[in-house]
Amino acid sequence: MMDFRPIFVILGVLLATLALSMCIPAFVDASNDNPDWKVFAISASLTLFVGISFFLSSSTGEGRMNLNVRQAFVMTTLSWLILTVFAALPFMLSELELTYTDAFFEAMSGITTTGSTVITGLDHAPPGILMWRGILQWLGGLGIVVMAIAVMPMMGVGGMQMFKVEAFDAGEKVLPRAAQISMALVLIYALLTIMWGMMLWGAGMTPFESTIHAMTTIATGGFSTSDGSVGHFDSWTIDLIITLGMIVGSMPFLLFMQVVRGKPMQLWRDEQVRGFIAILVFIVFVMTALLWFETGLPPLQAFRYAAFNVVSIMTGTGYATDDYGLWGSFALPIFFFIMFIGGCAGSTTCGIKIFRFQVLYAAARVQVRHLLQPHGVFIPYYNHRPIPDTVIVSVLSFFFVFGLSFAALALGLGILGLDFLTAISSAATAIANVGPALGPIVGPSGTFASFPDAAKWLMAAGMLLGRLELFTILVLFSRTFWRG
Repeated sequence: MMDFRPIFVILGVLLATLALSMCIPAFVDASNDNPDWKVFAISASLTLFVGISFFLSSSTGEGRMNLNVRQAFVMTTLSWLILTVFAALPFMLSELELTYTDAFFEAMSGITTTGSTVITGLDHAPPGILMWRGILQWLGGLGIVVMAIAVMPMMGVGGMQMFKVEAFDAGEKVLPRAAQISMALVLIYALLTIMWGMMLWGAGMTPFESTIHAMTTIATGGFSTSDGSVGHFDSWTIDLIITLGMIVGSMPFLLFMQVVRGKPMQLWRDEQVRGFIAILVFIVFVMTALLWFETGLPPLQAFRYAAFNVVSIMTGTGYATDDYGLWGSFALPIFFFIMFIGGCAGSTTCGIKIFRFQVLYAAARVQVRHLLQPHGVFIPYYNHRPIPDTVIVSVLSFFFVFGLSFAALALGLGILGLDFLTAISSAATAIANVGPALGPIVGPSGTFASFPDAAKWLMAAGMLLGRLELFTILVLFSRTFWRG
């Protein structure tokens, strides 16, 4: 039988951290004489009580406890789920008076860095709620970076085992232990957030706005302080800073450690980084030309809108500076397909991830060469290393399950009464953790508030499934898993 004590110890620590994080929006509301500070104080007290209870009731007093692979699967899923349950409390108890369904949807969207929202009137929302949304995405982005480096390679989810060698078993180790790697990643993540916050402040945002947008930019989350998203500021400089921030958040954070150590070229030598930049530049160029010819915008203005919104959707951030649903009929399928791409493995982005496309391409290329030369010996490579057959099988399985899950989610939303475009694009934005979908209801200028409750719960499940790379959750439904 599985030992749940290490799992509940970790959950206790995470809940305590979440409770302490609630003190920040409580202070913000108190400073602005907003009575919602009491909401955060109550939520923090309850969350802290449960967290301490988990920790004390499960701690063995033997010091360090190790997780095996089965425990890691359970711990990862329960972490995101239970943190969302408690993170929803401030939304439900605040002056917004959201139902628990809406509060859970908003919290799940935040902590999975999806960016979909059911809240309208953000320009007049309580400052503590706006800060809480930013903090949730910042914590969610940090959590997925650490998990992608320390946990997922061990679990071998969707080809992520490729990065176990790079993280821990390489000849030249980045740092001697996983705990030190995680701590270094936290420091780099915090430093990048501070840098972008300072730049946005200097570009004209208030300290409050710059702090929230810095957190949600580096986390590639997309929650903003205005219904108009980043388009509310109408600033070339802000657009440029946030565009660069979204690209930075899409890079492998482990390689930033090499940059800090004086080896900046290590970042560019990574095959998925080069692939990501190449795909991004190509799509921005195509969209700029399309926007120029379709709408008659000046070339520079077309480039500004195209670059920002393409980067935002492809990285799964979800910011918007314009309603790209009005850019012509060809723009919609482009935005639909780039929703699934995502960024690099080990980044804050979601989606399928660049490296999986590259592994699939390498495997397909070898297969074609085998057809032409049946007796030849051809080996697929990634980053100048042979790709093991187990990784190829994992990646192919991921593509199949991703497509199946997307289809099931879209079908479920359609059954609940949503029209075709809304259902299929909402399913895509949920499982790829993008944020806005397509169409007049849930496009960049809309929200998900009008969805029936069942659709919101289904989308929340899709967000969690996509954020945790599908198999992390699906394996829990296997009898073999529980039999050990």
